[in-house]
Amino acid sequence: MNWRGRPAVLLAVMLAVAACDDTAQSTSVSPEATAPPVASGCDFYVLALSWSPGYCASYGDRANRQQCRADEPFGFVVHGLWPQYASGYPTACPTERPLTVPRSLSDSMLDIMPSTGLIRHEWSEHGTCSGLSQDDYFATTRMAFDKIAIPQSLEAATQTRTVDPRSVEETFITANPGLPNDAIAVTCDRRYIRDIRICLSRDLSGFVSCPEVDADDCRKSSAVMPPMR
Repeated sequence: MNWRGRPAVLLAVMLAVAACDDTAQSTSVSPEATAPPVASGCDFYVLALSWSPGYCASYGDRANRQQCRADEPFGFVVHGLWPQYASGYPTACPTERPLTVPRSLSDSMLDIMPSTGLIRHEWSEHGTCSGLSQDDYFATTRMAFDKIAIPQSLEAATQTRTVDPRSVEETFITANPGLPNDAIAVTCDRRYIRDIRICLSRDLSGFVSCPEVDADDCRKSSAVMPPMR
């Protein structure tokens, strides 16, 4: 093969070699015009979406003021994008990259991660394990968030509801065709719905079955979802 005439093929091979082996099976999600940077050193991602009103109610005066006392209410926000192994996950990986997130970068993420402290924490605990630069990690975080359809019915309620966590999971599955029920977990904190955790391939092209994450499903028969205010 004449490699000089095939730069696109060469680039694809280089990316495949640089990235970690992706042994998990995935089902496709809607493609994007711009492909995300591909992580290394992991099998897949967990995108954790936090129900902000539940977090604020659960933690009360201890909740992050930047998030819970904002002028504009938040619904589902990004808790984090976590590199994951088929069994277990890495945290706070040794890195030569800076641990401090520049203010300009953290400010650019506040619409979906409304806490500067959370942004810094997620980079030091999880972003450092992605093999990506800060810019690429947070760009990938936004791409992952944009790929998930947030059910409008969950954010439209105006009163506190008591819900079955399984029905919340089913609502997300319906809103995101191809999302297997073993690629998503709904978690609770105290009596509140807390996180929706969705497993995605490293290139964000598909959902990934993740039994270890799915095992974290809330076992309660009912949980509280305060409304956006």
